[in-house]
Order: sequence, then C-alpha cells, then structure tokens
Amino acid sequence: MLILAEVGNFSTLRRLLGRLRAERLIAEIAAEIAKVLPGARIAPVGRAAVEVCFEGSVPTEADQVIARLRTRFAQPFDIDGELHTLEMLFAGAAMPVHDDDDVRLVEAAESALAQAHADQRDVVRDLTRIEHAYDRLALIRDLGSAVSEGQMFLQYQPKVHLRRQEIVSAEALVRWQHPERGLIFPGDFIQLAEECGKIGALTLWTIRQVIADQQMLAADGHDIPIFVNISGVLLADSAFVEQVCTMVRGVPARIGFEITETAVIRDPESAIRHLRQFADIGVALAIDDYGAGLSSLAYLKQMPASELKIDKMFVLELTSSNRDPLIVRSTIDLAHALDMEVTAEGVETPAALALLSVMGCDMAQGFLISRPIAIGALRQFVAEQRHLAVTNAARPSFGRPESFWKRA
Repeated sequence: MLILAEVGNFSTLRRLLGRLRAERLIAEIAAEIAKVLPGARIAPVGRAAVEVCFEGSVPTEADQVIARLRTRFAQPFDIDGELHTLEMLFAGAAMPVHDDDDVRLVEAAESALAQAHADQRDVVRDLTRIEHAYDRLALIRDLGSAVSEGQMFLQYQPKVHLRRQEIVSAEALVRWQHPERGLIFPGDFIQLAEECGKIGALTLWTIRQVIADQQMLAADGHDIPIFVNISGVLLADSAFVEQVCTMVRGVPARIGFEITETAVIRDPESAIRHLRQFADIGVALAIDDYGAGLSSLAYLKQMPASELKIDKMFVLELTSSNRDPLIVRSTIDLAHALDMEVTAEGVETPAALALLSVMGCDMAQGFLISRPIAIGALRQFVAEQRHLAVTNAARPSFGRPESFWKRA
C-alpha cells in the first residue's frame, strides 16, 4: 500500500517561515509520520509531500492508516517553538501483494491525490477490486475512439544535468482518462495497443501533441527537447517511420525518441536503419531501460544514439546493494566510451543522486526531482528552476572521493 501525505498550505508556510526553514519542514513531518507508523517505509517526495509505503492484510487498512495520520496532524505542529496548523491532504492506493508493478501503484496514488485536490477529501484507490481487472476486449474496443474523443493526455517528467544543474530535456508519458473506468495506466493499455494495431495512431497523436507543447516551452525561452517512447513494433514499420519523418522534418521543435534494447533486438537490421533515418533529420535518440533486457554490445555500438538510460531497477538499490553500484558505474563508463551521455532513471533519494554524480553520471530523472506533470506545471517547474532545491541539497555530497561508491 502507498499513501501520499501532502502539505496543502506549504506555500503559505514558506512565506511565514522563509524558504530554507520551510524546505526542512517535510523531513520533520516524515519523522512524525514514522512515530505513528514505525514499520512503514517513509520518504519525503519533493518539498511538500511524504510517501508512506507499507504492507497490510486488507485494502481498507489504507483508510485506517490515513485516519490515524489525520488524527495526529489535526493537532497544531510545533515549528521552532511556535504552533502552526498543517492542512494535510491524504491519498493512496492498495494493490495485491503478488502484484509487483510499482509504477502502477504510484500512478494510482497520484491519481487519487489529484482527485483529493479536486474533491478536498481523502481518496484511496483499491486496485484489488475486480473492476480494475479490465476486460481486454472492452479496452481494445474503446481504444479505437480514445484518441479522437480526447481521452488521452500527456504528462512530462524532466531530466536534470548533474554538472550543469539544468533541466536539459523531458520525457512524454501518455495517460488514458476513460469516461467510465477513470484513469487507466499505460501498463494496462500500451501492450493492447500494440497487439491490436492501434499503437501507430496513438504514437502519431503523441508526437503531434509533443511538438505543440515543445514549441510552447521554446516560446517561454526554454528550448529543451522532449522525448517520445517508440514501440519496437513501430520501429520495424517502414511506412510509420516515413510518416514520422515527414511530420518532424522542417518543424521548428526539438523532439527525441526513446527506444528500448528489446525493440532493436527484435529486428536489428530494420531498426538500426530506421534509427539512422531519424538521426539524419535531427531527432535525438536515447536507449531506454538499459540493462533490463538482453543487452547486446554488437547492436549498441551500431545505434546512432546520443543518450543511454540506466534502468531504474539498478538505481533504486544503488545505496543499499553491493553489486548495483558496480553495474551502474561500468555502464556509465561504457556509454561514455561510445560517446553517449548517461541518464539514471528512478532517482528517488538525495544519497542516490550524490552517488550518481560521483560516478560521473550525466543526467538524472525520477521522483526526487519531479513526478510526471502536465505541460502547464512543467512550464512553471522549468521557469522557477524548482529542481535546484533538490540538486543543491545534494551538492555537498558531490565532493566525496571516487572510491566512495565502491564501499556501497
């Protein structure tokens, strides 16, 4: 189970307390939650929220936990000897223990938090209920009209360059707001779209929307590329590739494509040829989820990619594992030897961010920096340089000797 606890009046408190003091507040709230829930895994998320993860016997236990937290935070909170009211907002999601789809759990909790904001009440999504086990045939049928009826939307997750302390790009992530079923997660419909031949239309819509959104960012003075995930099914489709090249060629928008290793291994000759077509018209290419599939150095050296993204499975355990730091460091060295920059996915803690910088990783992406957000929120995030609060906080650790990562 995952609970998100957000301070609704954080902006007001920041004005009262000052920016630096307010930014320490979330750690104190996390510590207070730990007193109420000593067995939970608790981590601050950004400046105004705390993530609480725990196992329960029944889904309704999430509601019971929220009730306990609400009771605690109904009392004034002591900040440097002064009592302040915290306007807490709680939301969460419950998922079966045997289901290890962490992304689905997080997205369900985020969806619940968005509804909690709108309704001004606590919301918990129960992913164990039968209505969440979507009928494949019904979803395939509904996919046909989802794009034309405006049910699809995009969120963006920024990437930060660790040395330059700048937001250098963002990844576009597609979401489906079904009129009857509510928010449906990518894991529930992307594979279906591939199987039923609708992934092409969905990807073309995504690229068009990304072009429009990227031009808005550029008009704001933030001309950063936005990356779109390209399915392996489409990478072997010559007609699709030509259609995309026609769409992108000559358009004053900086976009990139992310491709998984598996997509290339499926049909390496066609994939590499088409990737070169994309590169020839100025599309930046990134290899996504590196290490999660059957990595092949033979194909890796042929790909015209400028970026390699280390799969989050290696990053999440970076500071608590003996082997993952070795894998990450060797991957960084390999990518640099092939003239590629490296992005670490799934960065969720300041310790991991600092360690990645010591290792020479170029860019970072993950919940520590920002969750996926709408284009309006991204424009504000970039304009206000909100990433600096995270990267500056980790900066003192960047000076550790290179041998530090070997002791993890």
